Amino acid sequence: MDGIGRWREQMGRTKTVLGEKTREALASVLPITAIVLALCFTISPVPTDVLLAFLAGAVLLILGMGFFTLGADMAMGPIGQQLGSKMAGSRKLWVVVSVSFLIGVVVTMSEPDLQVLANQVPGIPNMLLVGTVALGVGVFLVAALLRILFQVRLQWMLIGSYALVFLLAAFIPKDFPAVAFDSGGVTTGPMTVPFIMALGLGVSSIRSDASAAQDSFGLVALCSVGPILAVLLLALIFPASGSYIPPAIPQAGDSRELGGLFVSAFPEYAWEVLKCLFPIAAFFAVFQVMSLRLKRKKLLRILVGLLYTYIGLAVFLTGVNVGFLPAGMYLGEQIASLSVRWVLVPIGMLMGWYIVQAEPAVHVLNKQVEEITAGAVPGGAMTASLSIGVAVSIGLAMVRVLTGVSILWFLIPGYLIAVVLSFFVPEMFTSIAFDSGGVASGPMTATFLLPFAQGACEALGGNLVTDAFGVVAMVAMTPLLTIQLLGLVYQRKLKRAGSEAPAADEDIIEL
Repeated sequence: MDGIGRWREQMGRTKTVLGEKTREALASVLPITAIVLALCFTISPVPTDVLLAFLAGAVLLILGMGFFTLGADMAMGPIGQQLGSKMAGSRKLWVVVSVSFLIGVVVTMSEPDLQVLANQVPGIPNMLLVGTVALGVGVFLVAALLRILFQVRLQWMLIGSYALVFLLAAFIPKDFPAVAFDSGGVTTGPMTVPFIMALGLGVSSIRSDASAAQDSFGLVALCSVGPILAVLLLALIFPASGSYIPPAIPQAGDSRELGGLFVSAFPEYAWEVLKCLFPIAAFFAVFQVMSLRLKRKKLLRILVGLLYTYIGLAVFLTGVNVGFLPAGMYLGEQIASLSVRWVLVPIGMLMGWYIVQAEPAVHVLNKQVEEITAGAVPGGAMTASLSIGVAVSIGLAMVRVLTGVSILWFLIPGYLIAVVLSFFVPEMFTSIAFDSGGVASGPMTATFLLPFAQGACEALGGNLVTDAFGVVAMVAMTPLLTIQLLGLVYQRKLKRAGSEAPAADEDIIEL
């Protein structure tokens, strides 16, 4: 009876947490759903089946995010932290290098966001792009973990990496820069962010100095650079060619046919997520047998968390791809066809403000930032800063769609300003800012905002690859500026309070 009682108590706690996660997802998705509905009933009418598919997708999105975030808390974070602690605790450099490289490759190839983008990029075989990006993440994950162990300043690594990025960008075909920067953005999605950040916490835990915790940030930032460099190098040896195939607009004569669209698509995405999660589960199983040897209770919790992660991502991807993605492209086409095309900019900014709050990885990052800084960086301040950054980035992306201006005219000055700011704000905020750039550009960006830009670009007769791609890259750039500006405000408040201690060691100061 005691065992049954404990099981019932555990199930009750799980249901409570799942309810909280689902309510958080509901609060995140409702604003963007309301914006789309307002557009559909006013300036951009859509067919009934497209609208109903969008609403059904929103429901699945909420449920999927609820299960996913619960699973990430129970499984992905603990796995990453256990592996990081064990790997770094070996005190053998070759173990850190080889295992972290393998982890980076395996987890990246399991990232659903990358699969979504790879299917939309014309002219490059899916597996070639995915494999190239995975190798880039593996190499830079090694560099990021070694930075923690050897206490190398993040600014200098970022300066060197982005200098090489923009140097290579000057010598490749014009179709590649936007795709390369988009690859860096989607790599750090709902699968990789919890895993990589927990891995960093595990590695930093073996250090006893005061700055060890804040050095755990920056992994996502560096792991976002790796894919950009890898795809740019690919562009030097692989001439891409091909045409873009837009997503199919849902068509259903009645409610049963509409439901059939989701039912028929679910097995495909369930299989895709299974392939994504299997390498991680297999990798963890090997480490469990050979080294970790976790106790039964902790192991069972991780296995249940993997199940929740699987269910959540499968439901999430089904709702997004069947409902959200086609609706985004259709809306983009309709709004760009209006006589006042400039309205794309404010509408895009409004969507950007709210859509970042629907990114699953954003909630994971905000929670870890608030915990690691003991509340010094509140989740509300992080969310507001990210929303401002993403709103600006989507507005600029719509300007690109309208004018056809090269993405490099935005990225070069943006990253230059971000790097300069890094020398004037607490280092913790620089790490968090560059991590936030990768986190903000998650599945909602790749599956709604990118199709929205593609639909608008197609209606305007622009070049889809050069003008529409790059939305993810823009979303990944602007939080670098807004979060660091938040750091300047934080630093000013510390000085005003007359504190002399380092920012990471201060008591809680409300922003």
